[in-house]
Amino acid sequence: GDVVAGGDVLVALPQREDRHVVGDDVLDAGEAARFGLHPALLDGALHATGLGEAAEGRMPFVWTGAVLHAQGATGLRMRITPAGPDTVTLRALDQAGRPVLTVAGLALRPVGTGSFTAPAAGRHHDSLFRLDWTPVRPVPGPTAASWAVLGPTEDTPGVAHHADLAALRDADGPPPGFVLADLGAAPDDQADGLADTTRTAVHDALALVQDWLADDRFTGTRLVLVTRGAIAARPGEDVPNLPHSAVWGLVRSAQTEHPDRLHLVDLDPDADLPAALAAVLTATGETQFAVRGSEVLVPRLARIPVRDDDAAPPLDPDGTVLITGGTGLLGARVARHLVTAHGVRHLLLTSRGGPDAPGAAELRDELAALGAAVSVVACDAADAEQLAEVLAGVRHPLTAVVHAAGVLDDGVVSSLTPERVDAVLRPKTDAALNLHRLTAGLDLAAFVLFSSAAGTFGGPGQGNYAAANAFLDALAHHRRAQGLAGRSVAWTLWERRSAMTGHLGDDEVRRIARSGLPPLTDAQGLALLDSALTVDEPLLVALRLDTAALRARAESEPVPRLLHGVVRLPARRQAALASATDGDRGPLAERLAALDAPGRRRELLDLVRGQVAAVLGHPSPEAVEAGRAFRDLGFDSLAAVDLRNRLGNATGLRLPATLVFDHPTPEVLAAHLGGELLGADTGRVPAAVPAAVPAAGGGDAATDDDPIAVVAMGC
Repeated sequence: GDVVAGGDVLVALPQREDRHVVGDDVLDAGEAARFGLHPALLDGALHATGLGEAAEGRMPFVWTGAVLHAQGATGLRMRITPAGPDTVTLRALDQAGRPVLTVAGLALRPVGTGSFTAPAAGRHHDSLFRLDWTPVRPVPGPTAASWAVLGPTEDTPGVAHHADLAALRDADGPPPGFVLADLGAAPDDQADGLADTTRTAVHDALALVQDWLADDRFTGTRLVLVTRGAIAARPGEDVPNLPHSAVWGLVRSAQTEHPDRLHLVDLDPDADLPAALAAVLTATGETQFAVRGSEVLVPRLARIPVRDDDAAPPLDPDGTVLITGGTGLLGARVARHLVTAHGVRHLLLTSRGGPDAPGAAELRDELAALGAAVSVVACDAADAEQLAEVLAGVRHPLTAVVHAAGVLDDGVVSSLTPERVDAVLRPKTDAALNLHRLTAGLDLAAFVLFSSAAGTFGGPGQGNYAAANAFLDALAHHRRAQGLAGRSVAWTLWERRSAMTGHLGDDEVRRIARSGLPPLTDAQGLALLDSALTVDEPLLVALRLDTAALRARAESEPVPRLLHGVVRLPARRQAALASATDGDRGPLAERLAALDAPGRRRELLDLVRGQVAAVLGHPSPEAVEAGRAFRDLGFDSLAAVDLRNRLGNATGLRLPATLVFDHPTPEVLAAHLGGELLGADTGRVPAAVPAAVPAAGGGDAATDDDPIAVVAMGC
């Protein structure tokens, strides 16, 4: 029924479809202006959500699709509409009837007698998180979006079906709002051919994504890749579709490079496309989902409580620990730590270089001086025969495995090739599968996969690496479901440079730190490894959170939704133009329209130079020369993608991947944005400047020496 709030009195009026809350007390305007939405005002308006038919009250629990339309409201009129047994939608207006806040879904939780008691243990592991899949409640009802389906799925009533993207192009009429690409069920050859099947799955997904992103006709359409059984969305759940788990890593990275163009949905292994999928995608604002039965889940990092009985399983001093990539900088650190902190006395260190690898002899001597017997062997763990031969020669029983091998070949998703994908997948996925199979009959105390946070978050410029690491994460779940030891630790960047990260410059490292996820020191990383060995979880994410940097980041760009469960972030304050498709003129365009031509040029140039400075890590926009080519300013392909995304976020425009290539100086780019925002001449400067960076599509404009800077969070 309706609830009317007046002063301290709440009166329930039944037999109405909606409930209205009118706040009679008006906030001081100065106090209200300090917040996006004053917490006291919002709290007062939300009190009505706790008054239901049951005597037990309910409190807000999970928010979905919350959008703040205006800030500084001094009073609210709230419409609260039931959207399910425990869910409501919210629409808040100010006293003039203008929208202030809309919430697509607010799930309510009953308040029991113990709800306000302190938890039994308030300690959590520092910098170590698990991946939870949290239920969301999409608002039921029809959607205005148009749909089409690609792939092997049978025709869905009322939805156009096409065999592939080429068939969709040939179809009559405008492109639909969403296109579902059904990747099908898990492949049958989950044994010997699994590595090849994984490569094929990633190649096919890469080709589809590249084709999709390169076609301007689909700029306003979102591609939804649908998998089955590729994600462990519930505790203890198996992952039968490991090849498509790798596809998730690839697409997660593509999402960071091309926001709002791609979605991921994982279904139960034998499930059909759910009828409610349209509402899920349009109502929540999320880009990654798992659908289990009737439940829709989205990923969030969660803190892990410290238990008094937490302890690492002891490693048998008479057993052997195998470390792949053991002569590399990371493998060497782990080897020393296992000897000094865990009492390991027998080590088998493998790498492709083996004893001839740089520093291998010195490492062996150092570990021997610490009392360990060390074998350094040249072995490509991705070669099953080589690995089997090495394992057959182990003198002391193998009791633990640490898979730390890997290589990088970074590039934006449009520049990747099957060969570049395979070069990165092989040392990660093939080697992990060989280790999994060849040790399955052993009673291992630990099977630790060194993964990367790029597989969980996605990493711009690291689609192939993210695919390899997402596969490792899924393999850990798969082993645990089979009753085997398995733990994947997804690391962010370690501070000390290794062979994989030695090319990073100081500017790149500072840019990573400003993202809110600073690099780990050796001591921090090894301490997190110790903690990870005590936690009974198949996947752990090891990262430091700089909350101040994250809050600063949230003012100008979206913070990954994965972090929304562990970091309190402010509402974004800048006024961005609404999507160019909705026909509304946003505050930025309004501000520009009120200026004369020189004022518009200054405003737009300040915007572009400010974002360029943020991308390059300069202390102020003044360090950016307006007429200098982006390549000369220090741009590479990844920086070009970063700038395109930042400017799209600041203006609300859909900007092409070739933005910086087409408009190669800050001055030219600022003039172009003015024309897009106002549809009129804004004092353009002729684009008589050499091209700045290679075309994102990897066409003729690309050059072989285009540098790719790794600024993602992956190690």
